Amino acid sequence: MAAQVCLVTGASSGIGHATALEFLRAGHIVYGAARRSHLMGAIREAGGHALQMDVTKEEDRQRAVRTILDEHRRIDVLVNNAGAVVHGAAEDTPLEMARDAFEVNVFAPARLVQLVLPHMRRRRSGTIVNVSSIGGELALPLGAWYYASKHALEAFSDTLRMETRQFGIEVVVIQPGIIKTDFESGTARQLREISGDGPYRQMAEAMAGAAEAQVGHQSDQASAPGVVATAILRAVESDRPETRYVVGWQAEALLNLKKSLSDREFDARVTGFA
Repeated sequence: MAAQVCLVTGASSGIGHATALEFLRAGHIVYGAARRSHLMGAIREAGGHALQMDVTKEEDRQRAVRTILDEHRRIDVLVNNAGAVVHGAAEDTPLEMARDAFEVNVFAPARLVQLVLPHMRRRRSGTIVNVSSIGGELALPLGAWYYASKHALEAFSDTLRMETRQFGIEVVVIQPGIIKTDFESGTARQLREISGDGPYRQMAEAMAGAAEAQVGHQSDQASAPGVVATAILRAVESDRPETRYVVGWQAEALLNLKKSLSDREFDARVTGFA
């Protein structure tokens, strides 16, 4: 197919980095965007472009979109991949941290959508890919604000899909399972800092210990970021993509478990409290 002009956020590592490289291998024109632009050497070497961008800063967002439009007169694909996570009991987590998570996971992608949509509408084509999580459909203890932000991103995506289909624009949600990245490398530390000394300390310590124990074990079973990148490329190159792609280790199994149990049964399975 003809080369598409793609903007991928969070491209300095993990899923975003793998997606940018996958797009380049497929012959597309790629702009990877991230705060740590110095980590995108492989994207440059593969023929892509690296943009320094903090997705929460309006001037960075506008500059990135303007740069691409000045050079190519169009943006065909937006992959909203940059994300943030916060671990701690809902009662303990400072609301400022919650707001920061929503800023990165919801408002930043929404604003980038607003910036690229007028150009996609004029061309009556385009694909917007919002990288969510299986946490967009289920929730686990001590991650209320992360899961809430992903639920919000999915609701936003569903409405956006219905609004923009009339203009030939596709909106796709990606729901990764357990992926081998550094995204949650600070989980144990954050759990102990936020909830390690209060009424939720027993649960926080148990989850922190589990997170630490899984570091080596999970590396053997978690899916590589490239598995997600392949799904994103498939969606972007499809004439009629699926609205959701569930991908990666344990993704389908956990979502199916959630659907097969009542809320209280799922709660008991996760927490051990009937």
